[in-house]
Amino acid sequence: MTAAAHAYAAIVGARFRMLLQYRAAALAGFATNLFWGFIRVMIFDAFYRSSAAPQPMSREDVMGYIWLGQAMFALLPWNTDPDVRGMIRTGTVAYELVRPLDLYALWFSRGLAARLAPTLLRAVPMLVIAWLFLGLQLPPSLASGAAWVAATAGALLLSSALATLLTLSLLWTLSGEGVTRIVPPLVYMLSGMVIPLPLYPDWAQPLLDFLPFRGLVDTPFRLYLGHIPPEHVGAVLAHQLVWTAALVLLGRRLLARATRRLVVQGG
Repeated sequence: MTAAAHAYAAIVGARFRMLLQYRAAALAGFATNLFWGFIRVMIFDAFYRSSAAPQPMSREDVMGYIWLGQAMFALLPWNTDPDVRGMIRTGTVAYELVRPLDLYALWFSRGLAARLAPTLLRAVPMLVIAWLFLGLQLPPSLASGAAWVAATAGALLLSSALATLLTLSLLWTLSGEGVTRIVPPLVYMLSGMVIPLPLYPDWAQPLLDFLPFRGLVDTPFRLYLGHIPPEHVGAVLAHQLVWTAALVLLGRRLLARATRRLVVQGG
């Protein structure tokens, strides 16, 4: 491993350990996710009970999909980096610009840890509770479980690339209020967090399949449930990694453009 790789790994590790200290916030998040999980279960249960039409997913699969979503909720790119936002507002972002590190890789590493630590703190108790008491089944095969783990790692990279892009938007907007209000609803709707993507109408499926958001929620969850056969995990990972690479390239281009015109405020 190169010295630069060691540096970024150290950043991820330090940020990860720091975020693991927020256990009270994780407990509150777990309780919130559990509450909304019950609400969503009741909504979809009413939907399946009131409709005799054949659906692209069974009721049991949808219920499992819901609890997986509540467990993995913190993985989504729903916010900018609050520390970077504060640095941009006060002008101390100038210190970031003079560090002997690649600024994009630095912010990407922070975003990676910011997705991973809260997800682990919430997901482990949520999955245990869902397995024991809420009807969530284990993956139908070892291959499906392994495919889910691989796709979840791909989702982490994709989410971090999207979150870094949101953070980079602060170099233009400063406050970040607009992007943090507009982007999360789009991510929730287009990833499958609100409605499983197979339940969308047929005319929307080609667009949903193309966009990157299904790689955050829908395809990893359907691999877990066996709704997508585990032998298709290669196509799922390819979709996630191609979009991750495209978003990283876009982010680097935007960062290079922003730093050429950046005016530091405050101090």
